[in-house]
Amino acid sequence: MIHPHQTRLLIAALLLTLLHGCGGKTRWHGHFPKGGKGTQKAYTIAGKTYYPLPSAQGFRQTGYASWYGPGFHGRKTANGERYDMHAMTAAHRILPMNTWVRVRNLDNGREVVVRINDRGPFVRNRIIDLSHEAAKKLGIIGPGTAKVEITALGESRVDGHRESGFRKHPSLTSGNFYVQVGSFRSRVNACALRDKLSLRYRGVVVRRYDSGRGTFYRVQVFAARDYYKARRIRAVFERNGFENCFVVRW
Repeated sequence: MIHPHQTRLLIAALLLTLLHGCGGKTRWHGHFPKGGKGTQKAYTIAGKTYYPLPSAQGFRQTGYASWYGPGFHGRKTANGERYDMHAMTAAHRILPMNTWVRVRNLDNGREVVVRINDRGPFVRNRIIDLSHEAAKKLGIIGPGTAKVEITALGESRVDGHRESGFRKHPSLTSGNFYVQVGSFRSRVNACALRDKLSLRYRGVVVRRYDSGRGTFYRVQVFAARDYYKARRIRAVFERNGFENCFVVRW
């Protein structure tokens, strides 16, 4: 009989062996793969996993803002819209989509209000990527960056108008949450990991995912019906060798 500790080592070793079948790390401004429109699920960029907040209520943050313009104009944003460099929008790594935030330039006191419709910036020490128009109003086109304070004000209705206050998102904190521990181009490799994990865990599944980069087979383990409990279980997997695992909801 295999000792549980040996089982963990075998599973970790198998994952490392099979990871050559996974898709490589992808860098993009925050535009999610097909099927990710407006997602609030955890996502991974360049090996780091980000967990969008269920609500922006009370959110305040200080750090450096940057901006993006012509190179992204017309491309799809993370919530499925087309990026308009002349609109008052911005990208943030974890704020809920369609959150309205006030951005204050701490160097000159100027303020703007923008709507979050994209993910980013994925550059160290920056907290928000502004549209060209918003950056122009704040006076940071020339310098490129500025130290700012951002404060969440409310959320958008379906028609895009701003609401004063915040809607609750119970569906984002309850449901069937899984920990994704691997993604493979080979179904055989994915099933091999599933079978190993099934020796210790219930609810291990392989889900097919068709993206613009090809077909992938994702190995996921049922964690909990509560988002925060699922995150704690994800941390256990991470300590056992699954460094790039993350929580997904179904």
